[in-house]
Amino acid sequence: MSQASSFLQRLRSRGLAKDRSGATAVEFALVAGPLFLMLCAVLELGFIFLLSATLDNATASIARTIRTGSIGPNATADTFRDKICEGLGWLQGRCESELSVDVRTFANFSNMNPPNPVTESGAFDKGQLVYQPGGPGDIVLVRAFYPWKLLTPYLSGGLSRLDDGSALMTAATTFRNEPYAGGQPAGAQP
Repeated sequence: MSQASSFLQRLRSRGLAKDRSGATAVEFALVAGPLFLMLCAVLELGFIFLLSATLDNATASIARTIRTGSIGPNATADTFRDKICEGLGWLQGRCESELSVDVRTFANFSNMNPPNPVTESGAFDKGQLVYQPGGPGDIVLVRAFYPWKLLTPYLSGGLSRLDDGSALMTAATTFRNEPYAGGQPAGAQP
């Protein structure tokens, strides 16, 4: 008889090997941590998808004001950003301090190569951003950037991150401006 089998036989004779009342609690303790972490990750991923869809929708909707010329010739990057913030609904509280916009014109669709505002070290460089809505018939690229602080550390590997650990949500749309005249859409009354 081996030592292990004799040890088990002694435990059974004392009634200790049959008692499994704490096994469920121990198994739950082993599974609860990863389960809770996964649940948090799923909830945060849902918020990220909601943020991404909301940012895309607001950016595309407000970019139409540039496309039609209805934003006006005196508009600034701050004016444009504020209009996107109005369309973000549930994110308006932090929007004005967090949202950055980049609007630039290009000669054609095939050679669009805007600079990346995220440096190699992971810092967001607002100096790379411009506001050039162009004029009638110009090709315009509109990008909006919104940093989102991540709570779950495992999601950061699949998202573009900044040096502070937050994910950078980006929305972009490209179009050719309509042939509006004098800052007004074609056919509009001043």
